[in-house]
Amino acid sequence: MHTAHQLLFVYNADSGAFNTLADIGHKIFSPATYACALCAITHGIFREKAQWRSFVASLPLKCIFLHRGEFLRQHPRCQEPLPAVFLQTADGLTCCLSADTLRSCRNLQDLQRLIYTHCINEPEDSSQ
Repeated sequence: MHTAHQLLFVYNADSGAFNTLADIGHKIFSPATYACALCAITHGIFREKAQWRSFVASLPLKCIFLHRGEFLRQHPRCQEPLPAVFLQTADGLTCCLSADTLRSCRNLQDLQRLIYTHCINEPEDSSQ
């Protein structure tokens, strides 16, 4: 059922105030080695980009955002490298954007295109 489908955006970062401050410092002083391509694209130094918020609000699926620890507590058997974007259905999780794919995004527009191509449109068509 389409209405039960949701997208899980999983950051390769931990939650909490200390981790947030460490991430901000990493983004400022060594952005090329920052471990979360998803966060690097969707967030500025201090907050989520407004264009990203608007895009997420326009998506036809419910979107859930999780940090690494939160995701692994809910899905301890998942071995997919993070960050990643998953489609969650009644049948389980399917990775629709891998860590490698997210690292290949040059900007927010690349990410938005990939979300529509691989997470919104493709999972509906099981004949391919």
